[in-house]
Amino acid sequence: MYKPLPDSLTIQQSKVNGLGLFAKEGIAQGTNLGTSHLKVGEKIIRTPLGGFINHANEANCVKVELRDEAGIKKWALITLKNIKKGEELTLRYTFYNI
Repeated sequence: MYKPLPDSLTIQQSKVNGLGLFAKEGIAQGTNLGTSHLKVGEKIIRTPLGGFINHANEANCVKVELRDEAGIKKWALITLKNIKKGEELTLRYTFYNI
């Protein structure tokens, strides 16, 4: 069954910008939170993970490029450090101008 966010995350008001992704519980460094973006043809599509994560120069997550069995390019959101309950998850944007 499709779930837009892992159980460990929620969307809340962000001090960075608008809404953001927040940890509902502690999340260990190196955790794969799921697909944040995927490439269909020439378009890059954001999932809820990719759509609600805010930019930070000192980000606590990173996108890692993957390819599935059919060769479809997608990116997983991986934590760079231990994330505390209530902490906002951030990413250094690479697809968008800020």
